[in-house]
Amino acid sequence: MTFALLVLGGPLAAFAAIALLPPLRRSGWPAAYLTVAGSVVSLGSAFALALPFLRGTGVPVSFETVWAPLAGAGTLRFGLLVDGLSASMAALVALVALLVQVYSLAYMDGESRPALGRYFAYHALFAFAMQGLVLAHNLLQTYVFWELVGLGSYLLIGFYWEKPEAGRAALKAFWTTRLGDTGFALGLLVLWGAAGTFTFTELFAGAASGAIALPAVALGLAGIYLGAMGKSAQAPFHVWLPDAMEGPTPVSALIHAATMVAAGVYLMIRVSPLLSHAPALGTAILVIGVVTSLLAGTLALVERDLKRVLAYSTVSQLGMMMAAVGCGAPEAAYFHLLTHAFFKALLFLAAGSILHAISTGDLFSMGRLARPMPVTAGCFAVGALALAGVAPTAGFFSKDEVLSAVLLAGHPVAFTLLVVNAGITAFYIGRAFFLAMGGARAAAGHPHESPALMTVPLIALAAGSVFGGLLGPVVPRLLAASISPMAGEAAHAPLPVAVVGSIAALAGLSIAWMGYQRRSFDPGRVLAAAGPLATLLAHRYFIDDLFLFAYRRLYLGGSAVIGWLDRYVLDGLVNALAWWTWQLGGRLRSLQSGRAQDALYALAAGVVLLAWLALSR
Repeated sequence: MTFALLVLGGPLAAFAAIALLPPLRRSGWPAAYLTVAGSVVSLGSAFALALPFLRGTGVPVSFETVWAPLAGAGTLRFGLLVDGLSASMAALVALVALLVQVYSLAYMDGESRPALGRYFAYHALFAFAMQGLVLAHNLLQTYVFWELVGLGSYLLIGFYWEKPEAGRAALKAFWTTRLGDTGFALGLLVLWGAAGTFTFTELFAGAASGAIALPAVALGLAGIYLGAMGKSAQAPFHVWLPDAMEGPTPVSALIHAATMVAAGVYLMIRVSPLLSHAPALGTAILVIGVVTSLLAGTLALVERDLKRVLAYSTVSQLGMMMAAVGCGAPEAAYFHLLTHAFFKALLFLAAGSILHAISTGDLFSMGRLARPMPVTAGCFAVGALALAGVAPTAGFFSKDEVLSAVLLAGHPVAFTLLVVNAGITAFYIGRAFFLAMGGARAAAGHPHESPALMTVPLIALAAGSVFGGLLGPVVPRLLAASISPMAGEAAHAPLPVAVVGSIAALAGLSIAWMGYQRRSFDPGRVLAAAGPLATLLAHRYFIDDLFLFAYRRLYLGGSAVIGWLDRYVLDGLVNALAWWTWQLGGRLRSLQSGRAQDALYALAAGVVLLAWLALSR
């Protein structure tokens, strides 16, 4: 457990030192180097944890202690769980965090020293929270770190707090994910009421033995999935992710490509043994995943901003992962999660390199950047090919595993839609590449290659994007020690699936090349001819408008009605009673004159009244 504690302790120590020592925070660069050192400790420890599981010799280990005993209701426990799934995910988070932080040393060079210290403090906090979520021993502990991850994301997205757009984007991300987290909290309560435990292994055993009522399992798991929908931007909760690009580009690479947005998928993989007891929920997860994948993929077709294209691409790929989880293939989902972390972080950092050189993310203001930026262009090309799923990149192998899992699970319609989305993915990433690196017009200004602190992480991630496919045979062993009852070899995608997926990818890239590089046709005219579809895409399927309507008319309007009822009906009734009491008291008070003769008159009147009452009987 020493290495597990160091995985958490590295970033935690860096954050605590920066937060508790204001001179260190204001110094900037020492805070940055301390954060990088903490990530180095975390990465080394995470690899030490993961290595035995990668070799197939690891044994799951858990450490727990009493957190809070509840009289007659069980015990809340705090602990760490180290198995193939958590150890490998911890290594991935630590690796991406370290590369992004090294990259940030150059990318954030122009910031003031206090801003730099604040930036790296947020990084360290987020890394600690994410590692705590990954290594959590039970669902309640997962929820605690889940919310801390949300806080770290809010702080990093809103880093440029002086920009109104950044503040709005941070709040949008925070409240959208909180909406899903309400379901997560309710799901925890349902499972606690049914099982009296939050521990993963005990929940799995209780559901398998029938000790936990299956309706409670399904209902609790549905609530947890709502939380995962928010974090992993599943439709309609996807609306926060594109706006989150207001944060620094390295933040996008860390949070919105490889770690935070993958947390929802990771959680569903972790609790996937419960999904076998809730088949209807599994089908719903599959359907929502496919819809999310297609919806985000089509929105990326018309986006002008490079980072937003990559954001919609992230949503689309997360939909594919969730689809694999829903059809009972957590191995395929986790394989794609691992490879996606490499090539999507690579694409975001390549986008940051471009922004660093020409200070714009507008694709139509770019062009011919390949010659002045050869390293960035080469790494961008590798990431684009991996995202498109072209052999022999890592994305080719993991994408085909997802497609194969969906087809073999007996969902031909979902398979067909995901193949179509694979072609769409290849087209929009090809469009982005050809507009940025090729094209007929050169970008304005003086483009130049980024410094080594930025290009070295690009090259490292490019290597992972190429060779990450080698993880395919390892993934089943990792999950066999965690959630899966089988410990067999990896199931390879059937050849026809690989062929169909490759044809879709190459077709999408070819059309993008003809439209944006060779200019054999005008894509703008094609889009204009789409008519209503073009309107839908331009307005993001009106989903943002629906959220805005729900917020302004239903939430704010409903709140205004409730406020009026509270102010004028409830408060009015209470105020009327108080006024009547005050008036009655005033009248009765006038009877208390303090004069003796008035008291004698009242006494005499009372005697006469009593006498009359007695005689009248």
